[in-house]
Amino acid sequence: MSLISFVFLCGVSLFLLGLWGIMIRRNLLGTLMFLELMLNGVNLSLISSSAIHGNLHGAIISFLIFLVAACEMAIAIPIILLLIKRQKTLNIEVFSDLKG
Repeated sequence: MSLISFVFLCGVSLFLLGLWGIMIRRNLLGTLMFLELMLNGVNLSLISSSAIHGNLHGAIISFLIFLVAACEMAIAIPIILLLIKRQKTLNIEVFSDLKG
């Protein structure tokens, strides 16, 4: 197995681990953490596939995903902190009354 195939396999396993964590966890911060793990798995897969094909398209898209993830964290963390301050819990089911 080559190094690029190993990196691709690691990216897929990170994505699957994040997907499993989102489906299992009912903690707001844990869900956000597993979402970031999924994004990092996608980034690894994109970079390894761009190395396999010999172009930079995957690396450019990966850079854009990093930018979106940073913006997501900048917006999501204050919202989560306000929700925690309001409800005094991290459980996702408690926030179902916020549905519009």
